[in-house]
Amino acid sequence: MKIAKGLLILLFTFFGTIQAHAQVSFRPGLRGGANFSHFTKGDNYYTDLNNPSNLGTTNIQFDTKTDFYIGFYGAIKLSRFYTLQPEINYSAQGSKYRSINTNTTLDVDYLSIGVVNKFTFADRFNVHLGPTLDFVTNKNFDTDTNFDMAFVLGVGLNLTPNFGIEARVKKGIIPVADFNENHTNVVFSLGGTYTFDVK
Repeated sequence: MKIAKGLLILLFTFFGTIQAHAQVSFRPGLRGGANFSHFTKGDNYYTDLNNPSNLGTTNIQFDTKTDFYIGFYGAIKLSRFYTLQPEINYSAQGSKYRSINTNTTLDVDYLSIGVVNKFTFADRFNVHLGPTLDFVTNKNFDTDTNFDMAFVLGVGLNLTPNFGIEARVKKGIIPVADFNENHTNVVFSLGGTYTFDVK
């Protein structure tokens, strides 16, 4: 949590510095929507969740879990085509788990701190790309990993100067489930954004 607090202080300091430079525009905003998440198969896909030594179990599957995300961002427009967008998001993720003997939902929620590069085309269409550092805030299964590093790729459409819609894919690179396997996060997000006018 010390790392998270330090990053928050750094972000707010950065926002304050940006506002002091008139040639760069800064507009805060809110984003939120639905998450469709699952875990990857991992190295040993046929391990039973309740009995990791049982390598003969078949028909195991990680299905999509539907949840939500909500967050705050600062759109720092550096040019007509490029915007640097630091973000702080709460992201509810996880996966449904199905096997012959088990049918359950694995929940893991994150406080996500990211820096997204937005490239705008035709004044309305934009492409998103950037890294995130995610800290676990809640989970209902055992794992030794309390954070994740991920990359996001997405697209957005500005319907008005303030309101937009977006779709993103986020792929984690650190194993999230400690079942003698390397399961990582995959999240598809679909939602909206509202950017405030700042005078």
